[in-house]
Amino acid sequence: MRTAVPLASAALLLSLLGAAPAHPAPDSSARRLQQAFAAAAADYHVPQSVLLAVSYLQSRWDSHGGAPSVSGGYGPMHLTDARTALATASRSAPERFSGEHFAGGTEDPRGDTARAAPRPAGLRPAAGAPVPSAVPARLRTLPRAAELTGVPAARLRSDPAANVAGGAALLAAAQKELGGPASADPADWYGAVARFSGADDTATAAAYADDVYEVLRTGEERVTDDGQRVTLAARPGTAPDTGWLRRAGLRTLPADGTECPRSVSCTSVPAPYEEFGDNDYGNHDLGDRAASQQIKYIVIHDTEGAWEGVMNLIQDPTYVSWNYTIRSTDGLIAQHVKAKDVAWHAGNWDVNARSIGIEHEGFLAAPDAWYTEEMYRSSARLVRYLARTYDIPLDRQHILGHDNVPGPTASTIPGMHTDPGPYWDWRHYFRLLGRPLGRTAGPHSGVLTVLPDYDANQPVYTGCTAKGEPCPAHGSGEVRLYTDHDESAPLVRDIGLKTGPTDGVNDLSSRVSTGQQYAVAGRWGDWTAIWYLGQKAWFRNPAGQRTAVPARGLVVTPRAGLASVPVYGRAYPEKAAYPAGVPAQSVVPLPYTIPAGQRYVVGDEMPGEYYYAVTFAPDAHRVVVGEDRYYEIQYGHRVAFVRAADVTVEDGAAAGR
Repeated sequence: MRTAVPLASAALLLSLLGAAPAHPAPDSSARRLQQAFAAAAADYHVPQSVLLAVSYLQSRWDSHGGAPSVSGGYGPMHLTDARTALATASRSAPERFSGEHFAGGTEDPRGDTARAAPRPAGLRPAAGAPVPSAVPARLRTLPRAAELTGVPAARLRSDPAANVAGGAALLAAAQKELGGPASADPADWYGAVARFSGADDTATAAAYADDVYEVLRTGEERVTDDGQRVTLAARPGTAPDTGWLRRAGLRTLPADGTECPRSVSCTSVPAPYEEFGDNDYGNHDLGDRAASQQIKYIVIHDTEGAWEGVMNLIQDPTYVSWNYTIRSTDGLIAQHVKAKDVAWHAGNWDVNARSIGIEHEGFLAAPDAWYTEEMYRSSARLVRYLARTYDIPLDRQHILGHDNVPGPTASTIPGMHTDPGPYWDWRHYFRLLGRPLGRTAGPHSGVLTVLPDYDANQPVYTGCTAKGEPCPAHGSGEVRLYTDHDESAPLVRDIGLKTGPTDGVNDLSSRVSTGQQYAVAGRWGDWTAIWYLGQKAWFRNPAGQRTAVPARGLVVTPRAGLASVPVYGRAYPEKAAYPAGVPAQSVVPLPYTIPAGQRYVVGDEMPGEYYYAVTFAPDAHRVVVGEDRYYEIQYGHRVAFVRAADVTVEDGAAAGR
């Protein structure tokens, strides 16, 4: 049954009808959204602070130009209408395909030449897929809001003020269904907030509500993507009545031994370890980490597909695997592979054997299919927990994107994946990790950290659809590199790739990413040069709008007397380290070098190591550790390795003086 819009706010009604009030407030242009929150809160008797905190967790108050999120959510309240979002995508972008296994590359996710690649699952159409007959309730909150407000669904998708009113109506309806009071005290709304998440289990709903109340206690203020300044004043003493959640009638997730912090909701969706075909098996390898091998990296991926389809893929033994997936709508975490075992996710066996892979529901080449704040926060809590458990440093040398993982051999470089891509907000993510990125050295340091303003930094990318037109303007955490201090100069070239350089969204030839560190190679006015892929690369770094800041760090340079040193895609042991029965793996350099006089920032030091695991039965599995030592370095957009015997380590900050 449809219900008429409450009549308490004439300004809100005029906004929903597309008319301006007779006497607009002087600051209405920049504070229009703030006023919409106030009006909707008054109309639906929801505390304004609760409404603001819920919206911040959904969208950080951004409207995204009316474009849907990866889960079909619209507007500041992330009201979901997955059926419409999918149908619209089918009409507008039938050429887009999904499947993380093929996103931005054709790599073998296992990345071990000692064993054949897993059987490819083939391309799966995403945008052109048929609209499912049954859509989960969490993906259709917008039609429900339309029923409650009487506002057309199309208006709720496109008008931020209407969207906020729809969110307020949903919260008020949830409070009424729970038997709660129309209270002005935010503490009384915990159950309604938990229900708003759309989660169908108590743990996920509670984790979501806890995050909302944390935002409410700390407060937030920011300028949104359409120039609106929104403020939520801190309420540090707010203690919600969590007892309201018991009335929600949600299911309880089983205690299934997942490896997650208590502050998140986590369930088990196991990846199968099964034998099939001609002595083949999948979709991961059994191991004994961290006892047998140190876990050094966490690799961030995006799924290139929606939650339900991704859950089907991870349960296919003939496909590939990763350790965790995080859902966009409510931050639910599913664990698939235990940390002790080795998932097939990064396209480089050396990195796989030393890492944990986390997938995030999203699309690299769809900048407006945005990630929710709740997914970022849930991911950050998981990563903090894993970093603490396995002693992994929280920096960009150890928290890698899939796009930072090197090709293990020269032939694999062109096929390496490029997710999560230029639209993943690393700067915001590291704030949530509790390790905000910033300046750590004086102005003359020889090392810098890439740190553009995400919202203001909007490079032009192409290739978000098969037609090759420019991608929608959007904030980005990446900075473009040129061969000279001039934007008309050619882009820097990656000799390991077969094509490029271009401004394509998947072309990493000439891009650096937020948090990455490089050695300074020169300065010219508003321009700074760094050593990158064996050459000098320039980027704009004006004093008024820095895209990089001074940093501390160690750097490597070729030992005295060497004209250059080789660069490797994996840190494997020397031949003499392999025991009988374990074939020695080739230590073959990539088509890159470090010429004398160049410097590259050190991320870590490690032994040459190889995990031999090519059989279903783990009896023959062996960890081979050599005498050779390697340094992980930031070489290009991706990390790489150099032999410690080939280089000298220096203080990078002092090198710039």
